[in-house]
Amino acid sequence: MELWFSEKHTDGAKFSVKVDKQLYCAQSDFQRIDVFATPDFGRMLVIDGYVMLTEKDEFIYHEMITHAPMAVHPHARDVLVIGGGDGGVVRELARYDTVERIDLVEIDEMVVKVCRELLPVTACKLNDPRLRIFYEDGAAYVRRFQDEYDLIIVDSTDPVGPGEGLFGKDFYGDCFRALRDDGILVNQHESPFYDADALAMQLAHRRLAEAFAICRVYQAFIPTYPSGHWLFGFASKKYHPTRDLDAAGWKGRGIKTGYYNTDLHRGAFALPNYVLELLKNAGGE
Repeated sequence: MELWFSEKHTDGAKFSVKVDKQLYCAQSDFQRIDVFATPDFGRMLVIDGYVMLTEKDEFIYHEMITHAPMAVHPHARDVLVIGGGDGGVVRELARYDTVERIDLVEIDEMVVKVCRELLPVTACKLNDPRLRIFYEDGAAYVRRFQDEYDLIIVDSTDPVGPGEGLFGKDFYGDCFRALRDDGILVNQHESPFYDADALAMQLAHRRLAEAFAICRVYQAFIPTYPSGHWLFGFASKKYHPTRDLDAAGWKGRGIKTGYYNTDLHRGAFALPNYVLELLKNAGGE
């Protein structure tokens, strides 16, 4: 008998993956966590029925959410990661010897424990000496700081359940205050393709634009995310994501990537017309 995992994208569309074996299933204090072994995508982390990552394509997401701001900010030393308990963003940040401190705020300790055990390729740098992990609500954590970080990466789940507070107007205002005068915030911005996801994207963009003088959106193509077309938000007090890109400096670091490069960086901010229209109607871009 064949086993399949299906994620509902809309009332009329599902994404299905053949499963070899269920490796883990548990209900934490916050959410249900599953890990599946699949023939096409390797191990797959699922939270509350939604695919968070697969071993096959997680590098796309984690490279784009991390290297895009790092290639723009000339001296990001103190970095806050909100969410990201799988360790993928930390892994990419750990490749920069100029980063001095990585603070990871993850609400669910079980996510970190499961990923350490079952997703070691993603979680391989969770023992980096520059890393501190705080198990608490990210929205409450960031509220305590002012002028503390050079870069904040919001690697959240979708805007429901534990991740809901990480899409609010107050949260983005608190992130603005926690950043230094030249700080950058990057977040996962949902997909523009399906109607419900597009509404969530528009709301996130509008709220970011209310807090930051510079607010742009960029894209990547991630096969296991809804529609495959995924957006990220880039918000900054000072730096423009393409005009201030230091392509030569980033290339000089010699970081080997599977998806990100500085030519693609520029192109990622060139959006399809339907996305531009959505952003225009959201009151930003």
